[in-house]
Amino acid sequence: MTGRVVHFEVPFDDGDRARTFYQEAFGWKVEAFPGMDYTIVSSGPTSEQGPTESGYINGGMAQRDAEKSFTSPVIVIDVENIDDALTKIGELGGKTAVEKMPVGEMGFAAYFTDTEGNVVGLWETAKS
Repeated sequence: MTGRVVHFEVPFDDGDRARTFYQEAFGWKVEAFPGMDYTIVSSGPTSEQGPTESGYINGGMAQRDAEKSFTSPVIVIDVENIDDALTKIGELGGKTAVEKMPVGEMGFAAYFTDTEGNVVGLWETAKS
């Protein structure tokens, strides 16, 4: 199913401080990936495939980056095809902020700015 929120991302200025804060405030499991400058966040019970209970969404944290429009929390929406979604978004007045990029072998991500200036992420799962 597409159109659902499947991920979130929180920017930080100090990764250690942010990880400690969210870990202690909400009990989130945080795992920094050295060399990737990215932290995976599990907001609840999870397996390798994702959350194991409904109501939980996993996410990530990364360095705040104004050049990439990553200055505030971002929701990520699942789509069947990022290219088609970005075309439709453009037709509706939105703008591509970050072009489609591969995320390992898992899938693809992109970011757009909506008509209100909000940055929102897109996720396309790799076809097996």
